[in-house]
Parts: sequence; structure tokens; C-alpha cells
Amino acid sequence: MELVDLLTFSVVARSGGITRAAEELNTVQSNVTQRIKALEAEIGTALFERHSRGMTLTGAGRRLFPYAARMAALSREAVLAARDDGEPKGPLSIGSMETTAAIRLPTLLAEFHRRYPAVQLTLKTATTADLVASVLDGTLDGAFVAAPIDHAELVATVAFREELVLVAPRRFNTLAALRAGTAESGPTALVFRTGCTYRQRLEQVFSDFGWPSAARFELGTLDGMIGCVAAGMGVSLLPRAVVERSEQRKEVSLLALDAPWAQVETLFIQRRAAHQTSALSGLLSCLNGADCVVAA
Repeated sequence: MELVDLLTFSVVARSGGITRAAEELNTVQSNVTQRIKALEAEIGTALFERHSRGMTLTGAGRRLFPYAARMAALSREAVLAARDDGEPKGPLSIGSMETTAAIRLPTLLAEFHRRYPAVQLTLKTATTADLVASVLDGTLDGAFVAAPIDHAELVATVAFREELVLVAPRRFNTLAALRAGTAESGPTALVFRTGCTYRQRLEQVFSDFGWPSAARFELGTLDGMIGCVAAGMGVSLLPRAVVERSEQRKEVSLLALDAPWAQVETLFIQRRAAHQTSALSGLLSCLNGADCVVAA
């Protein structure tokens, strides 16, 4: 089994199509197709189902994918380790929750770039669940996620501490007013997609308030979330610092919560067994430096 075939397979599986995979691999589509056919012939079964919307994994493909992804990550890691001479440089891929990327990372990343301009940094925003999966399969070198994280293959460092608040339409200036002024089923919960820790916490808060069946409405951006709250569509749960910096701050109410819902730690996670490159060490040195990060 050729490593290049497995690497190609993992990219096609992740991107969902030959065309996108060819662009990512900087090759022509016929080469990607040939690699996939060779791998399917060697294994003796189809790995993809082809349809008009692209390609999806078969059962065999889903079983193969985690192994191929780990091998792809290990291959990338081996190259980085061999090239790592102690000077931070080369690619570094990290992930973050959107809220953290918006309010905590600009200062950190600006300082990191000033110190280590030879590092080619890429940042992916996603939910905590997706970021943990990407760190575990080696797609990301590390990620900023919401606590708690307890996984034997991960090392977690506390990066920031956030105060979480309910973000409600402006007419609700207290929790009592919110609970008295909404339907018995509760307000609509404005949330990010499944896998977001803040969504899980909001659902737990609503359950404690007696609103376990409150309607959910998923949004994809912070501005959209706060804007929908301001328009009276529902209630969200976000770090206070996010909303305080929003241009729409005066159009919403921030309702403080009691423990344990009010506080959350943002962790930086990395794989325990992975080689820690000089580029990643440089990022951690900035994270630990008082001149780089203002405590939350």
C-alpha cells in the first residue's frame, strides 16, 4: 500500500471531491482519480460512492479513513521534525473557537508574528468537538477549546478564563424579567451548531430554568448571533468580553449567571505523543508571556 495513495485518499475524503482534492494537492484530477482507483483495487472494495454532489465514503472508506488520516498526519509530522533545527519557521496549523479567535487571539497572534515572521500560520475556527477531533487526527498542531477536556492523548494548558452571560433582548434587564416575560416553554435558544460547548451550557441553563424543550435556532457567526438577539429573536450564551466589544452592545442585555455556569476556561490542547516543533513552542512561549496575552 503506497503512502501517497493513502494521503490522496484522506484529502479526497476530507474535501468531498476529486476537484477540490486536486486543487489542495496541487495536481491534476486524473492523478487523484488514478490514486483512488489503485487503492480501491489493492483493498478490493469501493471506498467512495460517486454522485452528482461529489463523493461520500462507503462503509469500507469510513473504516479506512482514521488510519489514513493518522498516517497523513504522521508523514507531515515527520517532515516537520526533520526540518526543525530549533528556529521557529515553516507551517503551523492551529484551531480556535470563533469567540476566542475574535477577542483573545488578535493580540497573541500579532505578537507571535512579530517574533517569528518565518512561521506560516494558518487558523481554523470550529466547534470544540471538531477542533478536538482535528488535533487528535493530526490535521491541527493545536487548538483553543472550551474546558473541560479529559483525553489521554491530549495535553491541555489553561489559556484564558471567560465569564459567560446570557445575552437577551434589551427589554429584559434581569433574569427575573426574562423568566417572567417569556412563554412557558422558554425563549428560542440562539446557538452555534452541535459540538459547541457554549451551546451545551445554554441548553443546561435552560433546563435548570424549566425550559428543556425550548426551540433552537443555529447561526454561524457572532455578529449574526448578537444581531438576532438585538432583534428580539431569542437568547444566547456568550463570553461577556465578546459582547462588550460588539457594535451592538447597547442593543442587548447581559444577564449574569451564578456558578457553575458563569465561568469557563479556554484550553490550548495538543497531542501528547506529537513532536512539538519550534514553531509551536514559540506560540506557547507567547501564550505564557504576560506581554502577549492580557488575562481574561
